[in-house]
Amino acid sequence: MNIEIIPVTSFRQNCSLVWDDNKSAVAIDPGGDSQKLIRRIEELGLDLKLILLTHGHLDHVGAAPQLKQYFDVKVWGSNQADQYWFEALPEQSKKFGLFEIPAFLPDRWLNENGEKIRIGELEFEVLQLPGHTPGHVGFIDHKNKVAFTGDVLFKQCIGRTDFIGGDHQTLLNSIKERMYVLPDDTIVIAGHGSYTTIGQEKRTNPFVKVES
Repeated sequence: MNIEIIPVTSFRQNCSLVWDDNKSAVAIDPGGDSQKLIRRIEELGLDLKLILLTHGHLDHVGAAPQLKQYFDVKVWGSNQADQYWFEALPEQSKKFGLFEIPAFLPDRWLNENGEKIRIGELEFEVLQLPGHTPGHVGFIDHKNKVAFTGDVLFKQCIGRTDFIGGDHQTLLNSIKERMYVLPDDTIVIAGHGSYTTIGQEKRTNPFVKVES
């Protein structure tokens, strides 16, 4: 597994390019700066096979339509409970003062917890992680112990729940019941900021600390 994290937009959202040794690749949460992402994918010689989205917020999906068209690939995710966020993308654009993007829907919703996605030598398990948005999902590579989990768990912080459809207790339950059961050495690639590990957050996260 190979990973390159590219912060995009003024929100510095982490877009993850992930590929195997044969260059088969996925782009997780291409939130904007489409030309920057296209250029880097081509520089690396990647064969982009799929775009994966954790949730429907603008800064996580903003470049997906351009990458889809340019590379002729599908967009999968999030859970369909986030459909209203995709439909409201023009309003999100105006609210946050970012680039304008028309409403679109993914080619496929990821509604089943535990579904496996295989791209070349890569395999991800879909985790349903509602709370930040009702349809938020994560993508877990168990073999390499890496979790791409969007805006759920950050280094010593958690995702916001003050947006429409957010729920604080649901977010905490997602972290405790579905993320904290992963091995402690699992690396968490969050939607913003630096990476962390499950064990580190269980010990030090002030919002969801687990007593030893």
